[in-house]
Amino acid sequence: MSILVCGSVAYDTIMVFHDRFKNHILPDQIHILNVAFLVPDMRREFGGCAGNIAYNLKLLGDDPLIMATVGDDATPYLRRLEGLGLRCDHVREVAGSFTAQAFITTDIDDNQITAFHPGAMNHSHLNSVSDAKDVRLGIVAPDGRDGMLGHAQQFAQAGVPFVFDPGQGLPMFSGQELEACLEMATYCTLNDYEAQMLCEKTGRRIEDLAGDVEALIVTRGGEGSQIFAEGQRFDIPCVKADELVDPTGCGDAFRGGLLYGIANEMGWARTGRLASVMGSIKIASRGGQNHTPSRDDIAARYAAAFGEKPW
Repeated sequence: MSILVCGSVAYDTIMVFHDRFKNHILPDQIHILNVAFLVPDMRREFGGCAGNIAYNLKLLGDDPLIMATVGDDATPYLRRLEGLGLRCDHVREVAGSFTAQAFITTDIDDNQITAFHPGAMNHSHLNSVSDAKDVRLGIVAPDGRDGMLGHAQQFAQAGVPFVFDPGQGLPMFSGQELEACLEMATYCTLNDYEAQMLCEKTGRRIEDLAGDVEALIVTRGGEGSQIFAEGQRFDIPCVKADELVDPTGCGDAFRGGLLYGIANEMGWARTGRLASVMGSIKIASRGGQNHTPSRDDIAARYAAAFGEKPW
């Protein structure tokens, strides 16, 4: 039985401008803005929520299924997934499109200018949850709007428990649509900003929204996370990282730990702690898929942080 990870597979192209944007943008000339930044440093990372979450589940020893759409340029990514032992049975190639990708330019003050091209992600609705067999748990992570709504309905119709993770896609949905997804979902996870936005869109308090699902998880960066479940709130501390290098993909690493804990019935306290450990490991490396701890390393980090074994 597998965990089905529905979401985006994307490339992240990160470029570094060795100066400050503010030195080259004239505030009184914004209406005719025309600037170019020389970026001597550039790297391309493998990313996307589905790719990152599945990567972290694999580190934990799971064998997840990825459900995503990619474009004509996906060959390097597909080869990587196959090399990692991640199954691509439900990664659909959409002819005539590009794989979703972000182009991120950062200056020396860590300000960012980002352009995102959704590409094949807009066709995620072509995939159906029913095509995946022997699924015990799923997640609907940020993806094309129609795909996210469709996959939530398909999980519910199949009776497969799933996590609703609207993430940066949350603004695409109305309050009514978000409430409908919560009613279909078994669990929901958000960061603190998204949780506030969800409350504003639905006109309801987070404690009330938590009543629509078995568990609602809110990540709070350096302040840890909160899990509303079983009529109580579990406060999960943040695990100290070796270094604070790059937050990209930390939320996805957290979700990998969350899914693993749910699938293996670890209980909410241990599940939250494992998710916290995964996030702390990730933040010490650049990109969403460059951390390489073994399962034993993860267990040792957990034991050092919480004084007990995770499994």
